[in-house]
Amino acid sequence: MTDAMAAVADGRPDPVLGPRFADALSFALERHRNQARKGTAVPYVAHLLQVCGIVLEAGGDEDQAVAALLHDAIEDAPPGEAGWGREQIQARFGARVLQLVEACTDADVQPKPPWRARKEAYLAHLPQAPTDALLISAADKLHNAAAILRDFRTHGDRLWDRFRGGREGTLWYYRALVDAYRAAGGVPLLDDLDRVVSEIEALAADRGGDGPLSGPA
Repeated sequence: MTDAMAAVADGRPDPVLGPRFADALSFALERHRNQARKGTAVPYVAHLLQVCGIVLEAGGDEDQAVAALLHDAIEDAPPGEAGWGREQIQARFGARVLQLVEACTDADVQPKPPWRARKEAYLAHLPQAPTDALLISAADKLHNAAAILRDFRTHGDRLWDRFRGGREGTLWYYRALVDAYRAAGGVPLLDDLDRVVSEIEALAADRGGDGPLSGPA
């Protein structure tokens, strides 16, 4: 009997999350404890936990769950600490976790490149990204999109002030993400993301916009 079969037989989860996962929780809290979600007082770690949960519920393994907790640890590192963050991730969690986190990182320098160029580069890289990283990336974007939809319903167009791309750029980016994941082929959660993005577009159109837009130049 395989370990996975034994886990199912005695009611344990597969994968069984061990000390590395607990260490990743601690590391994520250490790196993000003073951050909040854009335009809110919600601790940023709530997003990391949600993304991790989506990854696990979609069948992700422990490395993917760890990487989900750490997917912004390099991108959001304080100036000059991205290299240190990489070293810590590889030493504590291994080369595969570092590869997964790198694949979910759209910039690692401060100040960050211009918003549009950064997003276009991330979109261009998705079809060539490791397949196991695409689950984490899609889980991240799905949770972000769901939060945008919820807050758009509550706050209306004031929501767009939180985002560097504004209304037009944000709508462009999330539709472009759906297209990029589709080009990558077989990305988990694509249908869920497409549905949420379509709901955002429909709500934007109902409130006087045009739905999916080209975004700022």
